[in-house]
Amino acid sequence: MALRRTEQQHPDAGGLDLKAPLEVSRLLADAQLAAAGAVLGAVGPLSDAAAIVADTLRGGGRLAYAAAGSSALMALADALELPGTFGIAPERVVVLIAGGQAALSHLAGGPEDDPDEARHAIGKAELGAGDCLIAISASGSTPYAVAALAEARRRGMPTIAIANNAATPLVEGADIGIAVETPPEIIAGSTRMGAGTAQKIALNMLSTLAAIRLGHVHDGYMVNLRADNAKLRDRAARMVTAIAGCPPEEAAALLDQAEGSVKVAVLLAAGALDGAAARELLESEGGMLRAALSRLESGNDARKHGT
Repeated sequence: MALRRTEQQHPDAGGLDLKAPLEVSRLLADAQLAAAGAVLGAVGPLSDAAAIVADTLRGGGRLAYAAAGSSALMALADALELPGTFGIAPERVVVLIAGGQAALSHLAGGPEDDPDEARHAIGKAELGAGDCLIAISASGSTPYAVAALAEARRRGMPTIAIANNAATPLVEGADIGIAVETPPEIIAGSTRMGAGTAQKIALNMLSTLAAIRLGHVHDGYMVNLRADNAKLRDRAARMVTAIAGCPPEEAAALLDQAEGSVKVAVLLAAGALDGAAARELLESEGGMLRAALSRLESGNDARKHGT
């Protein structure tokens, strides 16, 4: 049976241990760039997958990730950033890792071969219709990821798969299968390298695209961020200044009035009566700041002209 790309030897890896460190560094860097470039071939299905994630979260469902080994670490990195970056409630994001919590300190290989663990994890998390699952595996055939995907489908969940090999059980078994076909690794089979890089890019793209669809991004600003430290509070104030065109001191005061919400602060700067009115306006526009601003400005214009 032919080796999958993720297991093949890289054409430049012969005699790697004899090469000068600088030459090896260049090979490793080039391989990372090539892996990143592979994501360009998956922008279509990534966009389609983002629509599923956005619809799930908009409808009150949860986004779940299922993976083993290095792929699980990529999933965890993406998932843990969503609350702070886009204000998605932590309880709306679920990460299922082969081996459970113990895998966070010791990535043993055995659990990835246990499909029963995957099925049990989905049941324990009480995932079902209304939620969605992203399963990730470099090979596209990891038993844990494949079983999680199958169980999710059995429960009526929309499913997304990300793998680094096409025509694999994971890609072919998902509602949207995303094959990010990275080249062979410089260290054959070490998918924490190129494949992992491409997975992280794909996951970051997917979640960011979903966040944009949900109205959590405005002109490239993360307007739904959770400002829970000094750096982010400063960033939030700068966003209000940039979007609303008000001085920094006013932006900071508006943020206090808005209880830290960038969107509400911007609407207050644009003329909303108070925080409650701004929140009501946002809710009526599905959380979309641009639509809320347009409606507010139209109302302000109408009042100016007495109509």
